[in-house]
Amino acid sequence: MLKIFFALLVGSLLGAEVYDGVAIVVKNKAITLYDIQKEMQLSKVDAKKASDILIRQKLEELETQKRKISVSSSEVYDDIKKMASRNNMSISDFYEAVRDANGLTSQELKEKIHQKLLSQKLYQAIAYSSMKEPSQTEIEEYYELHKESFKHPAAFDVVIYQSKNKEFLQEKIDNPMFNVAEVATNEQKLPYNRISPELASLLEKTPQDSFSPIIPDGKGGFMSFYVKHIETAKEGGLESVQAQIVNAIMAEQREQVLGDYFARLRHNADINVIRMPQ
Repeated sequence: MLKIFFALLVGSLLGAEVYDGVAIVVKNKAITLYDIQKEMQLSKVDAKKASDILIRQKLEELETQKRKISVSSSEVYDDIKKMASRNNMSISDFYEAVRDANGLTSQELKEKIHQKLLSQKLYQAIAYSSMKEPSQTEIEEYYELHKESFKHPAAFDVVIYQSKNKEFLQEKIDNPMFNVAEVATNEQKLPYNRISPELASLLEKTPQDSFSPIIPDGKGGFMSFYVKHIETAKEGGLESVQAQIVNAIMAEQREQVLGDYFARLRHNADINVIRMPQ
């Protein structure tokens, strides 16, 4: 009898050990407290939203396995190479920029890209048959309701500050009137339609008469943009943004289809919430 009691006690202790740090179990797939805290930090959300994101990821992971969907390492590398190229960066500079911006190591970035590509393939498999091109009437109605979201600057008048040394560049940004020989400047007009979406987004987020965050310059050094003036674009009408509107409507359709699909999966899944971060 004593041996049986001892075996049960050891078994319960081992079970507690297995679940130590586990916050949620989705169909036998564990989400830890550390996972939730890391997602909170990365996505700038609270514990509830972070746990929802991670539960969705686990459901997607199970669904990709069920559908035998896969992504190769060469597909991941090609995607990273394309992102680096769009930003006029080498692969190593791109890794450094991501590390500075989000704190992700190159391996963590590859894992994120791998997950993104898996999700894209899964979304296409789920949503493709349920989506249809919007009619002209739908496009016109969408445009009237969302005119403001399709406006963007025509160009940015900037001074580009560059240096091989990040500390010297930061010193110049902190004290613009101070002469730093190691920092070069170059004044340019950057038309919105001729720069990468990532750079356009960076400049749009930078207030006029301010410096952008420091980013790699693609040549082994660093750069920051001082935004002198933002030139307002003239409204081009529906025709100029029709393709963007079609993409936006299709994206909303896809999210609706996927949202409904994964809501049903979550409702029917075996999900056990053990604890949440305090």
